Amino acid sequence: MAAVAWHRRIEWWFRGAALVAFLAYLSGHQASRSGGLVEVERWLNHPVLLLGAAAVMLMVSMLVQFEFRERWAQLGCAAILSPLIMVSVAIGAVTYFLGGDGRLMERKPDPGNPEHVLTITDMAFSIDPVYRVELLTGSGWTARHWNLGTWDDGDGFLRAEWSGSNRITVITRNEIREYPVKRDGRLGEPEVTPR
Repeated sequence: MAAVAWHRRIEWWFRGAALVAFLAYLSGHQASRSGGLVEVERWLNHPVLLLGAAAVMLMVSMLVQFEFRERWAQLGCAAILSPLIMVSVAIGAVTYFLGGDGRLMERKPDPGNPEHVLTITDMAFSIDPVYRVELLTGSGWTARHWNLGTWDDGDGFLRAEWSGSNRITVITRNEIREYPVKRDGRLGEPEVTPR
């Protein structure tokens, strides 16, 4: 009877850990949207690592609920489960360390407010660049990011810059977009001028 209670406790511990991994990913995914917290996105927006860990822990919890009395059944379970866990840990580690947030190209503080920083990041992991332009406000764990847009080489992205205090200009081959920045760091609606 004590062994059954012990199996139940282990089973629910794995299920709880899977739930924690899933909820951690959800908060990271939510933070990846415009206006989200920068540090939460950086640490928790890793779907392969966190969702993979949740799936492996759910599988382990289902295997723990079976009581294997015979030695061959225990060895068979270990032979199947060990490689699964090792491959999952390897894939998770590789995606976490090499998945990156892109390559920061430029970082320009607002001349009138150093708490507002314009960043241009190359998000492509190929020859053709894909530029993500964001406004960062605040610092540390309270820093937020506001997305101005993503442009690739075909869109003709030329540059993004501060065109005065609390005003950002994004220039492409076909248009000029001017974004007003509110005092709290949020972006207003852009004024689009064709070129």
